[in-house]
Formats: sequence, structure tokens, C-alpha cells
Amino acid sequence: MSGIIGKKIGMTSIYDAEGRSVACTLVQAGPCVVTHIKNEESDGYKSVQLSYDERKEKRTPKAIKGHFDRANTTPKRKVVEFKDFRVEFEGGITLGQTIGVGDVFKEGEFVDAIGLSKGKGFQGVVKRHGFSGVGDATHGQHNRLRAPGSIGASSFPSRVFKGIRMAGRTGASRVKVLNLKIVKIMPEENLVLVSGSIPGAKNSYVVLEK
Repeated sequence: MSGIIGKKIGMTSIYDAEGRSVACTLVQAGPCVVTHIKNEESDGYKSVQLSYDERKEKRTPKAIKGHFDRANTTPKRKVVEFKDFRVEFEGGITLGQTIGVGDVFKEGEFVDAIGLSKGKGFQGVVKRHGFSGVGDATHGQHNRLRAPGSIGASSFPSRVFKGIRMAGRTGASRVKVLNLKIVKIMPEENLVLVSGSIPGAKNSYVVLEK
């Protein structure tokens, strides 16, 4: 599974070969630095750890700083591990190597995007789970329009079952969107245009993998 770390810049549109406008998400992908390499002999599996985005050295703990020193690079903010990183790089990846978006992806490929969705705070059941509510303010239902309704019986089981859909904190969770097409790659600027929307706010971290 190959991939790269980036930041969501925002959304735009681009015209395809047939003149149709395609909504795209602009991602600043890389350059990423290889900060750790795992193999089957010592770790039981193969993986490559990529790091992205500069971090202030004075705010970096010594243990974490030592990890980046071994890769001969500056401290980074975002660290992601990719298992079985691209067969073409087999034996060719070295500690401290810089990997750009053009080294991993090509235009026309389909990727999966992972991001942290926007947090919406504490929300009711209508917004959180799509409940329709009562939908009618007649017959004395003046204060029940967005209420959850009954959540359990009294005599049996005399409790509320775990997992029942109720109000609570919404958003700010890991979301993975599958099969997004890479429309355009600009390796000089480390930019990639991905068709469709990607979870997260602007300037939030995004992981693209295939």
C-alpha cells in the first residue's frame, strides 16, 4: 500500500478533455521524508514510515527528536506508516529519502483519501442521525419536533440498550473516502487535484493511499 501525506488546501474545478467542469480538491502532497523502515526480520512485516510538515525543534521532546535525527532530518508534525510500500521502491528506499507526489501517483489513478472530518460539537438526533422528528406541530406536539422519541421500555428491560442512537458529539472522526480519481499532478509545486470532496477542514492533514 503506497501513499503520501499532505494538507487539504481547498476545493476548485477543472475542465476535462470533453469540456466538462469537474469539482476537485486541491491537496499539497509532500514532500515527505522516510524516517523509519521496518522489515520482516526485525519487525515481522514490511513498512515505510513517512513524515511531513515542519515542527519547531524547541517544542519537540528529546525522544522524538532523536528519532528524526537518525533519519538526518528535522522534526516533523505528521507521521504515518504505510505497509508494503510500493513494489517499485523495493530495496531502493533509504532512511532520510525524500518522496514527492510524482514518485507515488500518476494522473488517472484512483486513490483513497483519509482525513479527520469537521467537528460539529454536541448535536441532537436530527442532525447526528438524520431523524425526521415528529414533523407536525398539531395535537399538542409543540415541543417534540426534534425530539428522539422513546428510548426504551419501563418494566422490561428497565434500562437503555447500549448503542442506541441518541444525541452526542458529532464529527471530528477518521473518515476514509474510496476511489477518488487523480485529475492532475503538479510535481514542481507538490500539488495534486483529486476529483470529489475529501473529509476535513482547510489546512487539515490528509493521507492519500492506493
